[in-house]
Amino acid sequence: MKANNSIGCTVTECKFHAKDESYCSLEKIQVTKHETTAKTKQCTDCGSFEAQ
Repeated sequence: MKANNSIGCTVTECKFHAKDESYCSLEKIQVTKHETTAKTKQCTDCGSFEAQ
């Protein structure tokens, strides 16, 4: 997979992780939130995540 140097990622369990580098291989990702108003980074997730 080709690494997208604009999207850093350390989630090696993701199908889109660039394997040899700490990057995502997608052209863009969707960031989602758990709360009505996200006030901390813990309230957000990568909505593009897919398990391997």
